[in-house]
Amino acid sequence: MRNTSKILSALAIFSLFALNIYAGNKDRIGSAGGTQLNVNPWARSASFGNANSAAVTGIEATYLNVSGLAFLRKTEVAYNYSSWLSGSGIGLHAVAIGQRVGEYGVLGAGFTSFSLGDIKRTEVDNPDGDQGNFRAQFGQFYLSYAREFSNSIYAGVTAKFVTEGVANARANGAAFDIGIRYVTGVKDNLKFGVSLRNVGGKMRFQGDGLSTQVRLDDKQFTLSQRSEPYELPVTLNIGVSYDYLIGELANPEDETTIAMHRLTGALNFMSNSFGNDQVSLGVEYAFRERIMLRAAYLYEDQVVSEENNTTAFSGPSGGVTVSVPFNKKGTSLDIDYGFRANRIFNGTHTIGLMLNL
Repeated sequence: MRNTSKILSALAIFSLFALNIYAGNKDRIGSAGGTQLNVNPWARSASFGNANSAAVTGIEATYLNVSGLAFLRKTEVAYNYSSWLSGSGIGLHAVAIGQRVGEYGVLGAGFTSFSLGDIKRTEVDNPDGDQGNFRAQFGQFYLSYAREFSNSIYAGVTAKFVTEGVANARANGAAFDIGIRYVTGVKDNLKFGVSLRNVGGKMRFQGDGLSTQVRLDDKQFTLSQRSEPYELPVTLNIGVSYDYLIGELANPEDETTIAMHRLTGALNFMSNSFGNDQVSLGVEYAFRERIMLRAAYLYEDQVVSEENNTTAFSGPSGGVTVSVPFNKKGTSLDIDYGFRANRIFNGTHTIGLMLNL
């Protein structure tokens, strides 16, 4: 009991310290760049409204709380595709792989990329867009490592390389995530998690796209402009989850047991350094860990206002997972679907496949 109190106190101190540094500030909305880093590409946690920051496990945890990567059993390979704001023609791809290394550690790697389609190239002298097309590029590549330090304490870190580009201008940068999780309860069914995401230096656009040719006194000069550096959107997540378990079955994958029925409630507070803070509440039901249904609601200031809403979504989300076993060694294929509601477009739909080896 004394150790539990010490650990929870340490988590609280870390959370308050980080919250004081990266507290939400609505007056800075729109002043950060790299906001692609705050787009969840994974169907499960996205349909959970990001409420499961203390419960997310496996390779998908690299987005919300990397400490959950430590729960990966052996090997996971995942691909998810999001029809972002359906009707806008924007797609989001996410590919990742995780591998257990040794008894306590797990390595993960992956990348995400936006597909924005072709954009007409316009110039001052040719505003009609008959100069061909270009493609904007937004993506990130990351490496993660998570470790089990005891039966109760898990932690992880992610290093990310971020790139954003249009035509002849590009910005590159690096950022880091850290995550901590504490697991307690008679059946390890109570979890607390803290994660700090997107901590890094400023980024700046550079390239020929910021230069133009001008003539002065019958001479031609190259006029170059400097772009203003921009900060990355740091976020702090503080989450808690509780599993209500009914019935026990032998797990065919190992010597442990699984619940016949599991009902998980999750709550997450997200502090955005360049936006409104968000609170997510979600619930997930699982039958033998083979069929999972989830629903959630994400709240932030003015989320229900059509005029003053500053987020892409209107609050509700939901999804389903079906896990298809291949053998008794634990090999399975998980099929995920997630939906996030918004007003103007037809929501964001995410589908995914995850192979567990």
